Amino acid sequence: MPKLYDKADDRLLGQISQQDLDLLIAQLEEESSRDRDYYVDNDTFLMLVEAGASSVLLDAIKMALDLSGQADIRWEAD
Repeated sequence: MPKLYDKADDRLLGQISQQDLDLLIAQLEEESSRDRDYYVDNDTFLMLVEAGASSVLLDAIKMALDLSGQADIRWEAD
């Protein structure tokens, strides 16, 4: 299962399903096909809610959002 990390401190945010990863890839901007990191903020979070993201993915992203409501996250294949 893919894992999500907070890029700021390399903290593991959680394991997500392949479907959640596919949703992230489809919904968020990638700079290249090898891109594995994303900027997320409160608006991104709401967009993912509307797109049907699972509670597991949303909880992982919530953990990354700092007080200003933004973070950089990355994923790794297991």
